[in-house]
Amino acid sequence: MSAQPEARQRPGEAVAGLLASLSILASCVGVAYRPGRLIPFGILLALLAAAIGGRHSRLAAFAVVTGGVCFVVGMALAVLTNNPLY
Repeated sequence: MSAQPEARQRPGEAVAGLLASLSILASCVGVAYRPGRLIPFGILLALLAAAIGGRHSRLAAFAVVTGGVCFVVGMALAVLTNNPLY
């Protein structure tokens, strides 16, 4: 039996995964609280994670889509409920 060497994860890939996860969290929180402040920050983190790429590229793409959807929903809810946008 020959063991296949395990592919090592670069530190940048781990950072990209953490940035994408933080982006999803910031976008979801932004729907309920100040969407004009939090969601663009979350989208920026998602784009940075997508630029780093690597093993977590699907998570980064999901974070970008989540940020866009949360921006539309958060701004619509803030306008409809007369809450501050930023």
